[in-house]
Amino acid sequence: MRTTVDIPDSLYRRLKSAAALRGCSVKELILRGVSAELEPTTSGRRKKTVRLPIIDSKRPGWLDLTNQKINEILFP
Repeated sequence: MRTTVDIPDSLYRRLKSAAALRGCSVKELILRGVSAELEPTTSGRRKKTVRLPIIDSKRPGWLDLTNQKINEILFP
């Protein structure tokens, strides 16, 4: 099926460049992107569960953290 999509010039230049670097046509790259968007499990990517540390606070919502404190919490 044919369709028409308006792509801004700057984005199209990036698309064309990316396709050339990958050694494929713009059409192939677009089809890969559409397939990856519609079927994310076939691309090999899986959602990973992220576990964040729980930081106790005497005043929830008012935690004074510096980069140093954050690093100490994440990397004891």
